Amino acid sequence: MHRPGKQFWVGVTALAALLAVACGHDAARPDAAPATAASAPAAATQAAIATADAPPPASETGSDALHKTQDYLRSQLQSFGCAVDEDDFHASTPIGSLAMKNIIAKTQGEGKGIILLLTHYDTLRMDRFVGAVDGGSSTGLMLEMARLLCGASAKRQPNSVWIGFLDGEEALVNWHQDNDNTYGSRELAARLATSGDLKRIHAVILADLIGPKNPKFRRDSNSTRWLTDLVWKTAARLGYRDIFVSDELAVEDDHLAFLNRGVPAVDIIDLNDFPYWHTLEDTLDKVSSRTLGIAGHVILESVGELQKKYR
Repeated sequence: MHRPGKQFWVGVTALAALLAVACGHDAARPDAAPATAASAPAAATQAAIATADAPPPASETGSDALHKTQDYLRSQLQSFGCAVDEDDFHASTPIGSLAMKNIIAKTQGEGKGIILLLTHYDTLRMDRFVGAVDGGSSTGLMLEMARLLCGASAKRQPNSVWIGFLDGEEALVNWHQDNDNTYGSRELAARLATSGDLKRIHAVILADLIGPKNPKFRRDSNSTRWLTDLVWKTAARLGYRDIFVSDELAVEDDHLAFLNRGVPAVDIIDLNDFPYWHTLEDTLDKVSSRTLGIAGHVILESVGELQKKYR
């Protein structure tokens, strides 16, 4: 069985640093907006913004902990040598207009094509909810992807790799109410369509709930079949056939915004086998550094396969 080299292993201590940076002193409120995935429960609350003609920018709203998390993501990405693009936007939600922010790390490829990696850094709107696996694990993993792909020693590839850290994946009230979910991915897909960059994207790889112990990543039947095949064949080649299994499930997640616009996308997620999903038990002790390393190994090698496919 092939195992990832040291550079692929995202340790629990690294994830702990990500979680700790957003630990503020705000008290959780029933009307709080989603906490960041990199926060302790109430640390990343965000106040609902009254609908107005000219709402305040995201930098002037939300909790200090939310801003610290965004600052941490930005500073880490810049320290890795990534170009960083930030999109401050307001989402219309069941509790009003809310300020949100997507953060995009970019590497420059030799051609015009783009491979897009995605994670969400917000967490469920629940008092004392941490979200160590659901949001935190994939965010920590994508920070490591950025470090590897943006570093000075990274070889320039045929296609650019962009990594999107998305806000607003979780519902504010109810996932099935008023399209109350995936605000950040829908904003990013629309923005890229407007700029003309959407047609440059060859593939989207979404990571979500990527760090539980004893994982089983099932094939998502909503994802693009050829891209799912590519990722799962890569996992099998690396020796992870028992983790990236052939069973299927259907997932509604941030990849749908791109699938709905005709962009190939795949979701790597362990939803069925994580009993602490959306509970207060989704804490740091539930995160496996081994799982993070395996998922990172597969994603990085899959990016390499896509680079060869779209030379």
